[in-house]
Amino acid sequence: MQVKKTVTNHSPISVSKTLRLAVIITCYNRLAKTLGCLEALYKQELPSNLEIQVYLVDDGSTDGTGEVVRSNYPEVNVLLGSGDLFWNGGMRLAFAEAIKYDYDYYLWLNDDTILYPEAISNLLTSSYALTQQGYVKTVVVGATQDAKTGLLSYGGMIASSWWHPLKFNLIKPDNHEVKPCSTINGNCVLLSREVVQAVGNLDPEFRHSTGDFDYGLRVHKQGGSVWLAPGYAGTCEYNPLRHQAWDEPNLTLRQRWEKINQPRGLPIREWKVFARRHAGPFWIFYWLLPYARLVLKSVSSHKLLA
Repeated sequence: MQVKKTVTNHSPISVSKTLRLAVIITCYNRLAKTLGCLEALYKQELPSNLEIQVYLVDDGSTDGTGEVVRSNYPEVNVLLGSGDLFWNGGMRLAFAEAIKYDYDYYLWLNDDTILYPEAISNLLTSSYALTQQGYVKTVVVGATQDAKTGLLSYGGMIASSWWHPLKFNLIKPDNHEVKPCSTINGNCVLLSREVVQAVGNLDPEFRHSTGDFDYGLRVHKQGGSVWLAPGYAGTCEYNPLRHQAWDEPNLTLRQRWEKINQPRGLPIREWKVFARRHAGPFWIFYWLLPYARLVLKSVSSHKLLA
């Protein structure tokens, strides 16, 4: 039975002390999207007692992203990456810098996410209401929708299979209530200080998209909770990075193997870490399953040779 918690009118706006929020972003060669994200961020209708500081990693962009951001938004703390950090590495670098200053809240934000004007206030209200109900180590996910279709694109994930512990599906937000989640997409995620103190940073074992799934599951293991905020927080176009390049027809086994082991794919070493950590006593089976399917796909299509 799915548990729901009603978001009350309690809000951190009513708290007299100043609240500090660190916004964590990483980018690479998406200048227009990065600027659009920052424009929406700085147009947020924020509580009067909230101070924000943006930490943005420019991971070796060649389109001038870092320089343009510094010029247009001098208040943004721009950090330079090595050029091969990908999402998890870039977010980890920015997150590590922000953690040094012990913020009240941290917001992960994809640079292609355009927040609605009240998004941050709504996330804070949900987090504060959950804290008042005894959920101290909280993660609150903001769902995003495709700007053209209005369809759900990213947000909170729930376990979806009785036999496969690593299968998760997106869940639609309710208009009025938060919903519990198994794990998260990292596009728009609010973390309380308490959960960051307990769980720490993203894991360096992962380079790209598995890091957010891992973090959400680690939150539960540290006694925290993950929730999907009511409504939509903004727009973000769905990007089927790895769904699934290695399943394309007419590929040889070698081609499939190369595609699945790219950082944006399902690298075998990273998936081993994830499976061993979260799949239970039969983790080896769930670790090897996608690669066995890859071989079978090649056999069935008679494309075994390069």
